[in-house]
Amino acid sequence: MASRDIESTEVRNKETNKNPFSSHCNESSERKWRSWLVPLFVVVNVVMFIVTMSINNCPNHHTHKSQGKCVVRFLGRLSFEPLKQNSLFGPSFATLEKLGGLESYRIAYDHEQWRLVTAMWLHAGLVHLIPSMLSLVLIGVRLERQLGFVRIGIIYILCGYGGSVLSTISFEDKTYGGSSNISVSGSGPLFGLLGAMLSELLINWSIYMKKVAAVLTITFVIAVNIVVGFLPHTDVDNFSHIGAFVTGFLLGFIFLLRPQFGWVNKRNRPADALVKSKYKVHQYVLCVFSVLLLIAGLVLGTIFVLMRCGYTRAPNSRWQCGD
Repeated sequence: MASRDIESTEVRNKETNKNPFSSHCNESSERKWRSWLVPLFVVVNVVMFIVTMSINNCPNHHTHKSQGKCVVRFLGRLSFEPLKQNSLFGPSFATLEKLGGLESYRIAYDHEQWRLVTAMWLHAGLVHLIPSMLSLVLIGVRLERQLGFVRIGIIYILCGYGGSVLSTISFEDKTYGGSSNISVSGSGPLFGLLGAMLSELLINWSIYMKKVAAVLTITFVIAVNIVVGFLPHTDVDNFSHIGAFVTGFLLGFIFLLRPQFGWVNKRNRPADALVKSKYKVHQYVLCVFSVLLLIAGLVLGTIFVLMRCGYTRAPNSRWQCGD
């Protein structure tokens, strides 16, 4: 029995050393949660993409050669739009608009504020969906096991909303130069989780063993998903990535605080032991500052959306509000 315990301990130590986000804290003493919410998010996103492609039904509206040929046509109604229209192997702009893609005019004038929420469940194509879901599993499952489903759920939803808000106010008109300004933010919540991980790494810097590896991992995932946003003929909007990342960065200072090294729970503390504060002063300061900044940003952003205020993508861009 003793030899088995020693072997299992060695295996856990090896796994910890391989994990770039491992810390000096005794993780075995922390409560471990079962991850179910992040896998559920993945399933919902995948199912939503299949439903989107089914509703799109490319062969039904591409009957003439002049309109281009559907990609992977043998999939039938699940086949993709011609690459000239969507280079990410996905549906048409019209389908994404119908299912809740972001459009500032409809949100402000047609009172379709629900688009700020529905857009976070839409992906522009397979090239958008696959990296996002793989990254979500890599990042999200680890966070949920460590923090629980409540905090991860709050971060995921708020970051998706924050990304949608910034994406909406980043353009003014429905069309510019003949192209649609419909956008989707399915990868926004992922950027929010990455922002939260970065702020957790910074605020708890002293307890991490592989700081450089953790930063490089976060940077790599961010870079892959941002590149997708720059591909031509896509509905992926990097403004939603930025908004979600900033929202998650602030939420990390609020929800992902760790007790400072040497702090002992009151139940396990000897009667004559010196009382040590659970968190450091800078952790409290950053937490309060982040709460105020997050509330102000989301409230003002929502007001800008409803007033149709934004930064136009036309030449000589400037901030202005609709009539």
